[in-house]
Amino acid sequence: MAEQNFLVEIGTEELPPKALRNLGQAFADNLQNELNSADLAFDAIRWFAAPRRLAVQVTSLAGAQPDKQVEKRGPAVQAAFDADGNPTKAALGWARGNGISVEQAGRLKTDKGEWLVHVADIKGQPAAELLPAMVEQALSKLPIPKAMRWGDKSIQFIRPVHTLTLLLGEELLPATILGISSDRTIRGHRFMGEQEFQLDHADHYLEQLEHRGKVLADFERRKAIIEAGVKDAAAVAGGIADLEDELLEEVTSLVEWPVVLTASFEEEFLKVPAEALVYTMKGDQKYFPVYDTNGKLLPKFIFVTNIESKDPDQIVQGNEKVVRPRLADAEFFFNTDRKTTLASRLEMLDNVLFQQQLGTVKEKSERISALASYVAAAIGAEQAHAERAGLLSKCDLVTNMVFEFTDTQGVMGMHYARHDGEPEAVALALKEQYQPRFAGDDLPGQDVSAAVALADKLDTLVGIFGIGQAPKGDKDPFALRRAALGALRIIVEKGYQLDLLMLIDQARALYGSKVSNQNVADDVLEFMLGRFRSWYQDLGYGVDVIQAVLARRPTRPADFDARVKAVSAFRELDAAIALAAANKRVGNILSKFDGEIPAEVNAGLLQDDAEKVLAAQVAELTERLAPLFAGGDYSKALAELASLRESVDAFFDQVMVMADDDAVRLNRLALLNQLRNLFLRVADISLLQ
Repeated sequence: MAEQNFLVEIGTEELPPKALRNLGQAFADNLQNELNSADLAFDAIRWFAAPRRLAVQVTSLAGAQPDKQVEKRGPAVQAAFDADGNPTKAALGWARGNGISVEQAGRLKTDKGEWLVHVADIKGQPAAELLPAMVEQALSKLPIPKAMRWGDKSIQFIRPVHTLTLLLGEELLPATILGISSDRTIRGHRFMGEQEFQLDHADHYLEQLEHRGKVLADFERRKAIIEAGVKDAAAVAGGIADLEDELLEEVTSLVEWPVVLTASFEEEFLKVPAEALVYTMKGDQKYFPVYDTNGKLLPKFIFVTNIESKDPDQIVQGNEKVVRPRLADAEFFFNTDRKTTLASRLEMLDNVLFQQQLGTVKEKSERISALASYVAAAIGAEQAHAERAGLLSKCDLVTNMVFEFTDTQGVMGMHYARHDGEPEAVALALKEQYQPRFAGDDLPGQDVSAAVALADKLDTLVGIFGIGQAPKGDKDPFALRRAALGALRIIVEKGYQLDLLMLIDQARALYGSKVSNQNVADDVLEFMLGRFRSWYQDLGYGVDVIQAVLARRPTRPADFDARVKAVSAFRELDAAIALAAANKRVGNILSKFDGEIPAEVNAGLLQDDAEKVLAAQVAELTERLAPLFAGGDYSKALAELASLRESVDAFFDQVMVMADDDAVRLNRLALLNQLRNLFLRVADISLLQ
């Protein structure tokens, strides 16, 4: 059968915009897996997604599966016939299942015996017969968090389904999926073009949907059109658009026929902090704010409508009317909030619960203040500023602005602190305390901010672990994984020489009797070290390198970072494989010895030249590397240790470690112990693969 293009489209009610890309991609991936499993060859597969449809197009799809031969092995000849040579029930049943007689079966001889065998010719099924079930399977595996039912149907899907089209070339494939029978009906735009039309061929889908239905089904094309249009509109307005990809994706998922327009708002609203205005424009209205070349917000915004209007000014004016009350609310809240200082709101936090067992947000603020002061002293930041910022860190949570526009927390604290005359370092710390908010986010820009951010994250980690509510599976209601990784990033990337155990102990002490878990320090430390594993894997470091360092449980994150980089570099040396193997061998030897190993090597007990050479090198390196270990120069230390390769190889080739003489044996074990301890000052390199 000739190759043809295949199209499937599911027409629905409006699909959730934030999930649209994932749904489209998953539909294509699932169908591709089905085709591969069925051995149906094709050239390429593409997904399309718009607010009211999901579609997949498969090009150059084979007309049928290839014919193939399948070898079906039966019972062993010994079990297939009785003593008189007559077929047994096992042989007869197997033959009947294959549609042959026992006499027609072949014989398969192997080293393990002889079996009955039947080579069956399996004719490939036509693609047209297989595709409906494949589509149904692909749809059933979509990542749908919460399915819904509609009307009186028991069928469930992410949204009600209205149309189903399966076309193989020009042939309509009969099928009933999700309660809908396949036909050629394609629904166009709700208000433009043909609301319904008949699709004659799979190849004509995009073209006819665009020209007849006024729908651009290609997600990436719509996104590119919107992005280019918004950039052009911003340039005309004399600025640069805030084209955040997440918002761009969502807007792309909301429209079938994108039309980019520009609107404006009154300049008086610019007296309100830009973050609040931007929050309502982007979050509530899905508008693109516009900034000048200096990053200052302009009184303009760009939006995307889903229709080509004969009078676009009406649409512009309508959007301006919609956004104006929201901006007026922001202005009112801002002016009202400034009538009361941030510091005066601290008492209000006594009525806000942080966690039932851990007390109020006011108590948390006081702990953050004390811990931030401790951290500031350790990193050389201004303690008084860190203490003050910690105390005020959550006060903006009870302002009108943050209550209404929750994403502005921290930012509004900064603006209100400046208005109250607080030091700039304090004001900036209120904004930066939540950084980094996500992977790749900026770190706090100043040390005072970093002290407050670390205090906040560690207070949450110790508190929640302290009452035995560690994250389980994918459930992490207090975002402890993000808090741990954020704290580690701050310490490592800013080069702070902070010890996690000291920070955890300090945070633990501030909770007093509220914390009941006696193992909280170990639990939090292990949890944070576990974040190192995923973080450094994402950075491209080998799992074995990370494990080698984790085996030493370094509690200073900056020290951990230095060790990982050193071990990764060491791993590339020619001597690394041999020394890793030698360390593993040494570890095995030492682990099997039950007695006490001397701390020092007795030079008088050294007999063979190989052990004398190794002992001299180990003694010399022990003294020479001490300042390198103390200074954290692990890369140089490991490079020096690589010079031991030949001596270690010679030792194991020429020296019997477990000598008959007890004193000689213990002396050799002491030498190996010193050798291993040199490497363990950095990592357990025996774990390197």
